[in-house]
Amino acid sequence: MSKIKIVTDSSLTIEPELVEKYDITVVPLTVMVDGELYSDNDLKEEGKFLNMMRNSKELPKTSQPPVGVFAEVYENLVKEGAEHIVSIHITHTLSGTVEAARQGANIANAPVTIIDSTFTDQCQKFQVVQAAKLAQEGGDLEAVLARVEEVRQKSELFIGVSTLENLVKGGRIGRVTGLLSSLLNIRVVMELKDHILNPVIKGRGAKTFNKWLDSFIEHAKERKVAEIGISYCGSIDMANGFKEKLEVLGAPIAVLETGSIIQTHTGEDAFAVMVRYE
Repeated sequence: MSKIKIVTDSSLTIEPELVEKYDITVVPLTVMVDGELYSDNDLKEEGKFLNMMRNSKELPKTSQPPVGVFAEVYENLVKEGAEHIVSIHITHTLSGTVEAARQGANIANAPVTIIDSTFTDQCQKFQVVQAAKLAQEGGDLEAVLARVEEVRQKSELFIGVSTLENLVKGGRIGRVTGLLSSLLNIRVVMELKDHILNPVIKGRGAKTFNKWLDSFIEHAKERKVAEIGISYCGSIDMANGFKEKLEVLGAPIAVLETGSIIQTHTGEDAFAVMVRYE
């Protein structure tokens, strides 16, 4: 096995086959739906969580993994022969997960480097997969950490929501500068940059998203694109429509349903477009 092991959390959106191929450890967050607690790992079936959220009496509540879970994960990896662990997590402005990981590493007294990805979803996946790939190839700790930083700097994450209601109720609207929470039913595209959600465009109707996508493609054409991730909550149709347009960039595109953690905060009919540049 690789001497360096990669750990992450379930806020990232990733193909199960990549988790297996690169031996990535994914620590699940939890979601409370109408008083019942669920592990995010048990909500991966397509459309399962969205249906639960539609029928819930209140907006579900997400929670970071307990500190003790992280400590146990790290201890077990060391017992299995890991000489060092690189633990990559969702931005601290959206979740306390990275701090729980840090405390867990202290309790375990394990050789762990904790990294705040500054992102989530497939932008977090980009860092995790590249780190795991390099570790599997025998890269040393310095090389793995440098690769993670390089990928982070060359990534962009844009998220579009059809309503601000979930962000408001979930307490994340404070992270979104320049938006009035009274304007709940407007379409907004935001960029997650340096831990902050910044509005890029807002308006009414689907043309808001399409207008943004056209401008994004022109922006992305200025650089060599390595890979693209499209994540969605709701119908896959919009995501597939985006994929068709983004194919002009000549990069592999992964279209995946985002997990329960992100869905809780974005609400239905939301999407994210993420890109990693060469």
